[in-house]
Amino acid sequence: MPLRDEIADLLRMPEDGAGAPSIAAIESTLTDGYAEALVLEAERSRIERRLGQVARDASEVSAHSVAAELSELSERLDAADGELARLRSLLQRLQGVRRRRRAATPAR
Repeated sequence: MPLRDEIADLLRMPEDGAGAPSIAAIESTLTDGYAEALVLEAERSRIERRLGQVARDASEVSAHSVAAELSELSERLDAADGELARLRSLLQRLQGVRRRRRAATPAR
């Protein structure tokens, strides 16, 4: 995920002084990150709905077909959960950087 790489790059930069990212750059990346988190949450919801549909319709299809689809959906759900957890962790850390930067910036 290129966005995760971008967040990781920002987190590796110094928090202040030369080479520190601007607050605007941090906020823009946070916005993109939260938008991506919403996309992942929507994907999770679609997978969960499909899991429910497959379970409800299980008696109408072959057991092999149901098992295969449930397995695939379960893997996709696990992947989305993992991706979402990693993204949220990075966003939380970047949010901390933004909070510290704002606290250190004198009021105008």
